[in-house]
Amino acid sequence: MIEFKLPSLGADMDEGKLLEWKIRPGDRVSKGQVVAVVDTSKAAVDVEIWSEGTVFELLVESGETIPVGTPMATLLEAGETPQNARHSPHTAAAPQASVAAAASSTPEPAAGVGRRRISPAARKRAEELGVDIETVDGSGPDGAVTLADVEQAAGASRAAAPQAAIDRQAEMRRAIAAAMSRSKREIPHYYLAEPVPMRRATAWLAQANAGRPIAARLLMAVVQLKAVALALKTFPEMNGFFRDGAFQPAAAAHVGVAISLRQGGLVAPAIHDVGEKSLEQLMTELADLVKRARAGTLRSSELADPTITVTNLGEQGVATVYGVIYPPQVALVGFGRIIDQPWVEDGALGVMPIVTTSLAADHRVSDGHRGARFLAELRELLQQPEKL
Repeated sequence: MIEFKLPSLGADMDEGKLLEWKIRPGDRVSKGQVVAVVDTSKAAVDVEIWSEGTVFELLVESGETIPVGTPMATLLEAGETPQNARHSPHTAAAPQASVAAAASSTPEPAAGVGRRRISPAARKRAEELGVDIETVDGSGPDGAVTLADVEQAAGASRAAAPQAAIDRQAEMRRAIAAAMSRSKREIPHYYLAEPVPMRRATAWLAQANAGRPIAARLLMAVVQLKAVALALKTFPEMNGFFRDGAFQPAAAAHVGVAISLRQGGLVAPAIHDVGEKSLEQLMTELADLVKRARAGTLRSSELADPTITVTNLGEQGVATVYGVIYPPQVALVGFGRIIDQPWVEDGALGVMPIVTTSLAADHRVSDGHRGARFLAELRELLQQPEKL
């Protein structure tokens, strides 16, 4: 028997609310399959499963809020059957669906329960307004749902929406504050910054985009992401997690990208295996990630396993950013905007486009000497954009 538990989707998540099951008892599930939708303080997240088996029991009902680590479902392993499997001790007081129950019985409709009376005009108007007709109380004869009932329900929903948005924003701010407070309390940060000449990179990018349609053009952000991932190969102590009193290096660079949300706040979901992908592929994945983050349709793997975070505030007009490490990660890289500055090259004074790169790193894992060499490696990689 395998237990599927609510995963942690970051240091700022303590609990989640189950919005929807994508599976039911008897279904065969495979690794990476989306099995549920869970609401966190930041977004509704498609939760993936990383075990294979047959769904035996669903232990949590839609609408329930549960702590991280709570068993949500059980799976039958190969060779197990509903007859020899034991029901989970975590099953809620109300009986939950199971393979055995699903296979052995079909519920009988309750006696005396008839169809609700809903006028055709009310049903049509509910569809137009996006109102769930089954939730509307009827005021007509024998409880019939009328057009006026639908309009009233829609008005109440619109009135509640602004307050719901305010409440969600406040919840997100609390979650971010809790994670960042933990970071500053537990992680001994050190900070470094380095000005990086960008003439070669900006010229190469302009040439690479010259023949592309606007929708297919590369952004400097993906050039910077790829350079960070390649630098991590030389400095693996910047890439991984500090857990249980020890550093756990990551096998690949799953780079968390800080994305500001339209309603306020931010998330930092990961692009996986950045060091192994082309700039074109990274551009496609970055655009998709930003779109889905702002639409609230991220996947659990994108939030659970970033190995380092990159924040790029150049578009906001800031010259330098000093970030706070997102635990249990051990480093964060920041990029400011590209600015024309006086610069001496080959003994001659001129003007050079410069970006300030910054590093926030964990002193339990690395020190300033290694951090400085990491930024130097990043600087050199950005001088050879054609090799990225």
